[in-house]
Amino acid sequence: MKYSGYAFIYTIGCQMNVYDSEKLASILNACGFEKTEDMDKANVVVCNTCSIRHKAEEKAYSFLGRFARIKKKNPNLITVMAGCVAQQEGEKAFERVPHLDIVLGTRAFSRFHQHISAIQSGRSRIVDIEDSPMIYESLPDTAGFEKNKVSRFVTIMQGCENFCTYCVVPYVRGKERSRKPENIVEEITLLSDSGVKEVTLLGQNVNSYGKKEGEISFSELLKKINDIDGIHRIRFATSHPKDLSMDLMHAIRDLEKVCNHLHLPVQSGSNAILKKMNRGYTRQQYLDRIFELKNQCPDISLSTDIIVGFPSETINDFNDTMDLIRKVEFDSIFAFTYSNRSSAPAAKFSDQIDEKEKLDRLNLLLQLQETFNEMKNKTQIGKILEVLVEGKSSKKRDGFEQFEKNMEQMTGRSVSNKIVHFPSSRVNIGDMVRIKIENAYPHSLWGHPEFD
Repeated sequence: MKYSGYAFIYTIGCQMNVYDSEKLASILNACGFEKTEDMDKANVVVCNTCSIRHKAEEKAYSFLGRFARIKKKNPNLITVMAGCVAQQEGEKAFERVPHLDIVLGTRAFSRFHQHISAIQSGRSRIVDIEDSPMIYESLPDTAGFEKNKVSRFVTIMQGCENFCTYCVVPYVRGKERSRKPENIVEEITLLSDSGVKEVTLLGQNVNSYGKKEGEISFSELLKKINDIDGIHRIRFATSHPKDLSMDLMHAIRDLEKVCNHLHLPVQSGSNAILKKMNRGYTRQQYLDRIFELKNQCPDISLSTDIIVGFPSETINDFNDTMDLIRKVEFDSIFAFTYSNRSSAPAAKFSDQIDEKEKLDRLNLLLQLQETFNEMKNKTQIGKILEVLVEGKSSKKRDGFEQFEKNMEQMTGRSVSNKIVHFPSSRVNIGDMVRIKIENAYPHSLWGHPEFD
């Protein structure tokens, strides 16, 4: 049965959650609920949740808690908790949010439309966290692309079997499963036909794509996507260091559409902490891969993830991490203090680090990285970078005032993932523009277009 109304979707967490929210929006649209950005007129409210850190989980409960009074006034409002917290909590979610209608786990998307129909027919409190042997497949709903046609996420695999001791992903996303390459190529071809210029391939460990299923390797998948007309750039995340192969390094080097940027999470520079995290590599093995990558791709841009204050992390362990940052000279870092998750093994580890000490270490690490951010960006001054225009910039940078007032300050990214701001009245979202870099900041570049 098809209904009519509006659906509001609130997304918390990673890029994969953004992609999943698009799938949920497509399902709701097929049920008759048009996506809206106005929460007040919604007939269905979905919170797609993240449980990677405690703060993200509390954010989800806080958002859903707002609807208690609205639900009393409008009993027909359908409230849905989806994603990782839903998978983790199941029935327990109703204890904190009794006005919830549906708790939808990460592997239950294929049954979502049935649950919407059941709620419309009078049922309440539906919980679905059952596993599904296959990844939910559906072609993207291109009707929702008007606001961002330039770049899209595409999940190529789900789940994880690395079981890092700090991480809940294997418990909330399940075992590793790869999509069929022909389905991925079909989806990206459809995106290209709708005007998308850049795709970011997503998975907990894209480097191991296809291994369990005996499908093509990740580097072979990149070659197939590289041949799709209309796609200008290919990005991917996340790569696990233990599975970074020479084939993938060569793909980054040789395939013209694969961006010259790699996000390779190290998490710690200490062998003792890496072992306790169950990361599957040593500090030296990580550095060897990085130095080989730089040898194969001399201009590669590198980013990483780091957890500060993991249980039992000593000052010497932390200093090993600081030393690794100095050796690699990352272009950017995503760093966080360790957050206990009850279902992850590390929550039971002794020698938990004091919160103030975690924050002090984090601030020292970020201060160090800031010097590398600025140093790396300053090397771009005077260069001409090809930038994919993503939209208008909300920040006015030094130098913009010298241009005519009728110009907009636009923003985009270079092939090495540098954010570039520039003034122009002649470009559109999705254009590829050559920008001469004039100023560098710790987190972005500024320049002006070089038109033929």
